[in-house]
Amino acid sequence: MSIAVIRFPGTNNEDDVLRALAQIPGAKPYLVQSRKGLAGLKDADGVVIPGGFSYGDYLRAGAVASVDVIVEGIRDLAEDGKPVLGICNGFQILAETGILQGVLLPNQSARFVCKWVYLKVSEQTTLFTENIENAVLRLPIAHAEGNYFCPEEQLVPLWDEGRIPFTYCDSRGQVTDDANPNGSIDNIAGIINQKGNVLGMMPHPERASRPLLGSTDGLQILENFVRATK
Repeated sequence: MSIAVIRFPGTNNEDDVLRALAQIPGAKPYLVQSRKGLAGLKDADGVVIPGGFSYGDYLRAGAVASVDVIVEGIRDLAEDGKPVLGICNGFQILAETGILQGVLLPNQSARFVCKWVYLKVSEQTTLFTENIENAVLRLPIAHAEGNYFCPEEQLVPLWDEGRIPFTYCDSRGQVTDDANPNGSIDNIAGIINQKGNVLGMMPHPERASRPLLGSTDGLQILENFVRATK
């Protein structure tokens, strides 16, 4: 299926995403420059917004990209039920647009964090976690503004509706404060929209998609994404 991988000025993970998706049977990823606007998405069955520093992260991470014309096309695809995956800066962009709830604040340490982390997968099945429920995944992070926050009136429905697929944990799957790399509320590493077809996550599944990279755990998330485009 045709999957648009968006490149904003400053994006730097698009090639990694393209390579990771290309190894999945049935996936036909293609690069779309954000300046192409709505025309760049006319054949897309799904969209990935990769990580990086769109527009240099001026104002806030993802803020400038969130008002780019192509984002309206991403919003339309999401409203049509097509799968959308925002990774790191992509998550920040989706939050800035309001497609996903909450905000990504500067890390609690006030430092850029780049390391491997563990994620506890929710026991509730979503489009993106099918067949990996309750698993503990090892993926890398690389961000300065990954501290997820939302008010209580949004947080409670996220939990109640099973829209928090990933939380930071230790290697045994225990969700602890010590395992939280950025200060995110409730150790949240990713959230899903109410319709269930849009996922934003701070860890990078594309960087954990081949044995050479040190983990293939992220490939399972990407395979589910590709399956959802069908």
